[in-house]
Order: sequence, then C-alpha cells, then structure tokens
Amino acid sequence: MMRRFTKEENSWIFYDWASSAYSIIISTAVFPLFYKAAATNAGVSSADSTAYLGYTIAIATFILAILGPILGTLADYQGYKKRFFIFFVALGVIFTGLLAFIPSNQWLLLLICYTVAAIGSAGANVFYDAFLVDVATDNRMNRVSARGFSFGYIGSTIPFIISIAIIILAQSEIIPVSTTAASKIAFIITALWWAGFTIPLLKNVHQRFYIKREPSPIVNSFRRLGKTFMEIRKYRALFLFLLAYFFYIDGVGTIITMSTAYGTDLGISSTNLLIILFVTQVVAAPFSILYGRLAEKFTGKKMLYVGIIIYMIVCVYAYFLETTLDFWILAMLVATSQGGIQALSRSYFAKLVPKENANEFFGFYTIFGKFASIMGPLLVGVTAQLTGDTNSGVFSLVILFIIGFLILSRVPEPQTALPVSIEKTPYQS
Repeated sequence: MMRRFTKEENSWIFYDWASSAYSIIISTAVFPLFYKAAATNAGVSSADSTAYLGYTIAIATFILAILGPILGTLADYQGYKKRFFIFFVALGVIFTGLLAFIPSNQWLLLLICYTVAAIGSAGANVFYDAFLVDVATDNRMNRVSARGFSFGYIGSTIPFIISIAIIILAQSEIIPVSTTAASKIAFIITALWWAGFTIPLLKNVHQRFYIKREPSPIVNSFRRLGKTFMEIRKYRALFLFLLAYFFYIDGVGTIITMSTAYGTDLGISSTNLLIILFVTQVVAAPFSILYGRLAEKFTGKKMLYVGIIIYMIVCVYAYFLETTLDFWILAMLVATSQGGIQALSRSYFAKLVPKENANEFFGFYTIFGKFASIMGPLLVGVTAQLTGDTNSGVFSLVILFIIGFLILSRVPEPQTALPVSIEKTPYQS
C-alpha cells in the first residue's frame, strides 16, 4: 500500500498516525470522560461541566488563532518551519504526559493543562499541514492528504484499544488498578505514541519551498503579513474558500471535540462511548481514502459538498437523539465524512496557496479554522445552559454548515483559482 507513495510522503503521512492518538484519546474519548467524572465529583452539574469544556476549547483555539498567521509568516523563512513544528510537538507531548500527574479531583487544573496540550497539538498541525506542499505535487495532494487522515484513524486505534482494554479491565477489577489510574496510563501511552511516530517526519521531510533569510526576520514577517492583508483581493478564491471553511469546519470540529461529553449527558455509559468511538475510527479510515479517490474523479469541491450535506443530516438527527442506538447511527454518519471533509479541505487549500508562502497562508487557514472553533463550542455551551438540553445545541450547528455550503459554491476550482503572480521567488533547498 505504502509503495505507491514516496519516502517523504510516507513520513508525512505517519505524523497523522502519531498525532491522531492525541485526537481520539485526549480530545475525544478518555480525557473528556476523566474530566467529566472529576467535575461531577467536585459537585459541578453535567450541563455546566460540558459548557466549561467548551469554553476551554474556545480559549485554546483563540490563543492559537492569534499566533497562527504570525508564526506561519516567520516559518516561511528557510529552516524555520521544522523548528516551530518541533517546538509545538514537544509542548503537546509534555503537557499530555503531565495530565497523568494531576490529581483527579483538580478539574480546573486538568482543564488548564489540557489547554496547553491542545495549543501544542493544534500549533504543530499548522506546520504539518504546510509541509504538504513540500512532499506532494498538486495532482497528488488529494490522495496524500486523504491517506494521512486514513492512517491517522488506523494508527489511533492501536493506542486506543490498549487504553480501552486497560480501563475496562480496571473497571472489572481484573487488574489491580483503579479506573482513574487506568485513564492516566492512557495519557502516558498517548504522549509516547505521539513522540515516537513523529520521528520519520523529523528525519525525512524537509522545507523545499521557502523565502531566504533576511535581517530583522520578525519585523519583515509582520510587513509581509500586512502586505498580504492589503493585497487580499489578489487571492479572492483563496479568501472565499477560507470563509466557507470558517463556517463548515466549525461544526465539524465542535461535533468531534464535544461528542463524548454530549454522549455522557445523554446517559450513555463510558464503556459504550469508548466502543462507539473505536468503531467510528475504524469506519472513518476507508471512507477517508474513498473521499480522496472520488475527489480525483468528481473534484474535491463536489466531495466537500457531500461531506457538508451529511453533517447537516447529523445536526438534524442529533436533535431527536434519545437512545444508545441513535448515538450509534449518528456516530456512523459522522465516520463516513469527518476524515474526508478535513483531508480535502487541506488539499484544496494547499492547491490554492503560493507554495513559498505556504506557512503564512496555512497560518490564515489556522486562524479561520480556530476562530471558527471558538464559535461552535460557545454556541453549544450557551445553548445547553439556556435550554438545559444538549440536543438543541448540536442542532443549532446546522446553520454553520448551510452558510459554509453557500459560500463554497462561489469558490472556483483550484486550477482556475491561482492568484496573480507575486514578487517572491520560490527557492529549493
């Protein structure tokens, strides 16, 4: 399977394998359950604890949204991209590991540590996504990006299965470990998995497109950033895509990060939630590849339409959710499209950007995606508190997908959407 990809493409793909352990265990599954239990033991109501988690996600994404374009512009300089990538990976790995050493009754401290780990994870993804232009040509980006998400889903299941097994064995008292300790072991497994499988990218992926270093790089980075803002009309297609992405990825991200807390509020047991999330990862892997292949046949834009429509159905169905079976159906619907819509968004955007400025523009990709991720969790959190019903909060996300769909319809295909020529010249390392 991997022979069809170059050494650099494979190494890039394997970072998805590495970091997706964080996405499923920390962002989606084990940590939210661990946090919800800690908050409940501290006397925090179910609706309030879900809202606080949403607010925490909003704070983390706001911080990164501010830093993204600035760091991305700096990283366009020769040799800087990998340095920033390493810094954020280290930040995420260290604070993910630290979650295991925080007392389980300190729910607020858990959220603070989670915030820093989330900044590390999302910050590393800014530069990881931008490396796509360095490892793949335009005609291979859809397939490589989709394969990355697919391997992410497959890879994440391994530490996830190990973590679930330890937790279930602890709950059944088959092993002499408490459920709390089992969850903390899962945090350590995640940190080690993430760090270990990042090594191929560090060894084999290099910044091919860059701007040569110059005096006062920070000052000049702000100047370039300002110039891009002033000349945004040159990148109309790119800007329209970012605006569409802002809305639809908000709903996608909110559903992913808050699904476990949502299921808990519905009364679904932690064991059932973990099993559902595991099956979701397994189903999502082949569908990510399918999206990539169908995009080559029908175009990435049409497949993005498909993903958005499926998420609209998810939001409507969530409003009527009552049973564990309903949650299973909802999870499988999400599994068909969550990897595909993210993979094709990344490759669609990579085709639009000037490659020597990829970090700067992926900084904008981050700021649009992360500011969007502020709105969604806040919307769900506020709605849940006002109505006392989490279903209504998830249903309200449908408007974001509708707006994103309408704006995306105005974006031309990448091959006809290249911006006017710019003054900078790409350099090869």
